[in-house]
Amino acid sequence: MARIKGGLNAKKKHNRVLKLAKGYRGARSKQYRVAKQSVMRALASSYAGRKQRKRQMRTLWIARINAAARMNGISYSRFMHGLKSAGVDMNRKMLSELAVSDAESFAALADTAKKALAS
Repeated sequence: MARIKGGLNAKKKHNRVLKLAKGYRGARSKQYRVAKQSVMRALASSYAGRKQRKRQMRTLWIARINAAARMNGISYSRFMHGLKSAGVDMNRKMLSELAVSDAESFAALADTAKKALAS
């Protein structure tokens, strides 16, 4: 029985990694061994980055809500507590969108939160 050489499979594997490393500087895009390390690190970083993006967006939403709430004379934490007490169930993404694009309706929500805290 004839021996089967694995050159084709190795070539396919190398090309797959080198294709992912396209655009990297120097040996990182040319040599398989170096490219493999760079690609492994890049894939790990991109996985972590997708999780961090969600955290960063939530931080941005909170900063926007806080700025708009303080313009209406209430702190972020008191604003959120007031909305919860008033039974307003709105997520931070939508609240920040209101704060940026529709200041009048956000002011109305701030008044609702203040009334709920006062009672």
